[in-house]
Amino acid sequence: MNYLLDVNMLVALGHTGHSLHKKALGWYAKSMKTAPCIYTCSITELGFVRVSVMCGLQPDVAAAMAALEAMKGSSSVEFRLLADDRGVKEMPAFVKSAQKLTDGHLLELAMCHSVKLVTLDKGIPGALLI
Repeated sequence: MNYLLDVNMLVALGHTGHSLHKKALGWYAKSMKTAPCIYTCSITELGFVRVSVMCGLQPDVAAAMAALEAMKGSSSVEFRLLADDRGVKEMPAFVKSAQKLTDGHLLELAMCHSVKLVTLDKGIPGALLI
């Protein structure tokens, strides 16, 4: 099984200061024994950088970008960038509010590329909740 990590999962995995880092790392260690690769996409990578800086996990954008690249480069499993070719018309039915738009988009992106969306957030039907 290949996986697309959502923003929260990517941030938790990449920062020891995140409250769910150990949980994310435990999933990674267990799942990476059989996963051919891990996917990110433009939304999750941009989200990683934005959240890392806004939450004080990194001092600036350049440092957050470097942290993301270091995490991906040190992984025993290859990280790949998933092309984002889905528009608003492909939004899943569970998306009824603006707060669910990104979750819905990422779920649809994962499903259309036959990968599993991995999240730490409740309320995304069909995603793998860690």
